[in-house]
Amino acid sequence: MKIFSILVLTGGKPAEIRASESDLSQFGFFQRGSVQEFMNFTAKTLVERTGSGQRQSVEQDEFMVHCYVRPDNLAGVIITDREYPLRVAFTLISKILDDFTATFTPATTWATLTPNAANPAFPQLKEQFVKYQDPHSADSLMKVQKELDETKVILHKTIESVLEREEKLDALVERSNALSMQTKAFYKTAKKTNSCCSLM
Repeated sequence: MKIFSILVLTGGKPAEIRASESDLSQFGFFQRGSVQEFMNFTAKTLVERTGSGQRQSVEQDEFMVHCYVRPDNLAGVIITDREYPLRVAFTLISKILDDFTATFTPATTWATLTPNAANPAFPQLKEQFVKYQDPHSADSLMKVQKELDETKVILHKTIESVLEREEKLDALVERSNALSMQTKAFYKTAKKTNSCCSLM
C-alpha cells in the first residue's frame, strides 16, 4: 500500500494546484518528470469533473485516484496504488483540507498560492503524507481491524489445537476401550488355561 501523491487544488475551470507532496522514488529518474506531469494533469481533470460536495475514485492503470471537492471549491486529490484502503484515503483528504483551511485563512488567499509558496508554510502535508504511508498505523480503525485479524488467527490456531487434542483424547479412549476388551479376553483365556492346569 502506497501513496504516490497528495494535491490540494481550488476547483473550477481550470483547477489549480495550491499545494502538493509526492514520492516518485519507485520510478526511474528520467521518468519522474513525466509521471509528475501526468499525475498533476489527472488531478486537475478529475477535480474539474467532480461536482461540488462530491467524492469520486477513478482507476487508472495500476493507480487509484481519489478526489473530494468541498462545497467551498477546495479540492483534495490522493493518488495511491490499488491496495490502499478507500476509507483511509478519503479520511486523509478531509484531514488535509481541514488543515489547509486552518493554515491559509481567509479563503481569498488561496487564489494566489502556488505549491512552492504553500508547501513551506504547510508542513502538515508532508507529515500526513509520511504518516499515512502505512494506513494501519495511521488510521485507528484500520489498526483495530488489524489487531482483530491477528487475534482471530490466534483464536483459530487455538481452536484447531484444542480440536486436535480432543481427537487425540478420543483415540486414547478408543485404545483404552480396546485394551480393556483385550485385557478381559486375556483374563478369560488365562483363567481357562489355569483352570485346566490347576491341581485339585
